[in-house]
Amino acid sequence: MTQRPIIALDFPSKVEVEAFLEKFPKDEALFVKVGMELFYQEGPEIVRWLKELGHSVFLDLKLHDIPNTVEKAMTGLAKLGVDITNVHAAGGKRMMAAAKAGLIKGTKPGGNVPVLIAVTQLTSTSEAEMHQDQLIDVPLKESVLHYAKCAEQAGLDGVVCSALEAELIHQKTSETFVCLTPGIRPSGSEVGDQKRVVTPSDARKIGSTYIVVGRPITQANTPYEAYKSIKNEWNGEQ
Repeated sequence: MTQRPIIALDFPSKVEVEAFLEKFPKDEALFVKVGMELFYQEGPEIVRWLKELGHSVFLDLKLHDIPNTVEKAMTGLAKLGVDITNVHAAGGKRMMAAAKAGLIKGTKPGGNVPVLIAVTQLTSTSEAEMHQDQLIDVPLKESVLHYAKCAEQAGLDGVVCSALEAELIHQKTSETFVCLTPGIRPSGSEVGDQKRVVTPSDARKIGSTYIVVGRPITQANTPYEAYKSIKNEWNGEQ
């Protein structure tokens, strides 16, 4: 089955998203990421609109609050019909379990409960920054693995991690545990503010379940061609 890279719609408003999507065939069902920038400007309606267009949606809000608040928030987000959403693993097992309960509660009878994943360490975080800013003394990969195990124990479907950590996580968790990996950059493209990056081909070999790609597609001169190239590389077709 051909897998679709998730396109990060890191735009400030719906107007820019509409202009971007016009560069794709109307019948091309995409998998897109809606993050804080877009969601906080446009609200839930942006998700409803994208779903009406036939696209799959990863709602990337990284919830991190007390368990009761996160549970209620997830109940509402589930009603939007999102396909994937997430929390911060640093919120702890109780919070993550509450998030899952909220999603189940908010999903319509007979509907698919959204995939719930936890952010381990941001791919913009270096090991030195983790030590200095978070006072975590273990190696970065050990921190990521610990968070992944906590997420699995809390009943989550997987984690957000660097593709560099996906192989280790798969070794230490269940066979179906999801590794969604941002920080994907085609060979020769700018790294930007990401610190732990890999190519789509490397991500496939390492074991990423989903990949998220932003600027190499959204800022390309021909976004659809860039998307197809990354999609082909991700699926081992070039």
